[in-house]
Order: sequence, then C-alpha cells, then structure tokens
Amino acid sequence: MKPADDALAPPDLDWRSVSEQLYTMRRALLLGVCALLAILGGGLLGWLVAWWAGLVPVLVAIGVGAWGVPAIGRNQRSWRYAERADDLLIEHGVLFRRLVVVPYGRMQFVDVAAGPLERRFGIATVTLHTASASSDAVVRGLPPTEAGRLRDRLAALGEARSAGL
Repeated sequence: MKPADDALAPPDLDWRSVSEQLYTMRRALLLGVCALLAILGGGLLGWLVAWWAGLVPVLVAIGVGAWGVPAIGRNQRSWRYAERADDLLIEHGVLFRRLVVVPYGRMQFVDVAAGPLERRFGIATVTLHTASASSDAVVRGLPPTEAGRLRDRLAALGEARSAGL
C-alpha cells in the first residue's frame, strides 16, 4: 500500500494480508449471479416481451460483472491485520478506510468458521467476539492453518490478559 493509504495504521508493523482465494471465491459468486441474471432474466424477458427486451438483463449483467470484478480485487487487497503485544489491528476499506483495534484482554472468544463455499476455496473466517456486539472484529479469507494459528494465539493471549470479565 502507498504511504498515504496508511494514515490510520501505526508504522513499523508486520502486516499480513488475506488469501487471494477470497478474491477468487467472491469473483466466482459475482460471475455466477451475473450469468444467472443474464440467462434467466434475458430468457424470460425475451420470451414474454420481445427478443430485444431480453438483451437488457444481459447488458446489465455484463456491466455489473465488468465493474464488480476489479472492485472485488481492490477490496480483497485492502484487508490486512497485524498482531501487537497487547492488541490485534484489522484494517480494510478502499474508499473509506477502517482500522479496528481489539485489545486481547477484551476478547471473550474467538470463532473460526468456514461455510461450504469457503471450504471449497480453502479459506476461513476468524471472528473476535467482545462484550460489545458492535466491537466484534472479523478477518475473512485466511487459509485454514493460519486461521487456526491465529485463533489459538488470540485465545491464549486473551486468557493471559483477561480484564477480569
């Protein structure tokens, strides 16, 4: 990332990015939905209204796909996290940058989840739960081994630094 993009982040941290498989999964989902829209919407409108009306959903699907694929790539590259001595930092966002700092002592539990599609693409999601539901943090698109390592490390650090909750 460019230095101007790092205005929120503290300097000199070992930032880790998420897996490229997150981009691959989201791109496949987007293109699948666009293809479904083009085929079903185009076929239905072409059959019920006129052949030229069936082109509208096809053109919309092509436009959404052409805009969405690069946007998904930029979003995937914006996700990163860093572990510090007392807290975990998660940064993401393209247009609006967001930096979430979760102190280890405030974590109640760490959840690792992988749905069927995530498992197919070899990624998992780590969710850090705190006492406040609004301060929960999520790291999407980690390889399962890294997700397990992060879960174990965060659980151990959270237990060691618990704030008496």
